[in-house]
Amino acid sequence: MSKKLLDETSKFLSYVLRHEPQTIGLTLDSQGWADINALISGAARDGRTLDRVLIEAVVASSDKKRFSISADGLCIRAVQGHSTKTVELQFEEKNPPQSLYHGTAKRFLESINEQGLIPGSRHHVHLSEELATATAVGQRYGSVVVLAVAAQQMQEEGFKFYQAENGVWLTELVPVRFLTTL
Repeated sequence: MSKKLLDETSKFLSYVLRHEPQTIGLTLDSQGWADINALISGAARDGRTLDRVLIEAVVASSDKKRFSISADGLCIRAVQGHSTKTVELQFEEKNPPQSLYHGTAKRFLESINEQGLIPGSRHHVHLSEELATATAVGQRYGSVVVLAVAAQQMQEEGFKFYQAENGVWLTELVPVRFLTTL
């Protein structure tokens, strides 16, 4: 299976499992699960060829572990990053490390310095424990800037943190006072 096919399929799965399931007639439950057979059928109606082998290869090969398959093998979901209002993933609250990181493009820095980190169309702000991961994320959007987040201090002041099963840290927002530009 080619890397190009895996990458294209991963992007398609991210789109329909995080943001626009209705574009292929797919329904997600409140925890983001979709029936794999319905996903395959919906993709076919959209002119895409998907099968179980390809889906499982994308899940297994994703270095960011964006997707998971249910224990019974019948359903798939994106583990975080949803913007669709029908999905309200329930994450267990966790104690964050002292600092977390957020990578973005320099062109967004002025807005961030005014309003902090906000989730935009997503449910949560995404943060990383690793500086290198935050840098890689930021590079996707242009000239990179990495922000350090005083996560432990935020928690001490009542902010809640969660961690998705792929290791991404989540919070509802990060006020400016907890940010340092690196």
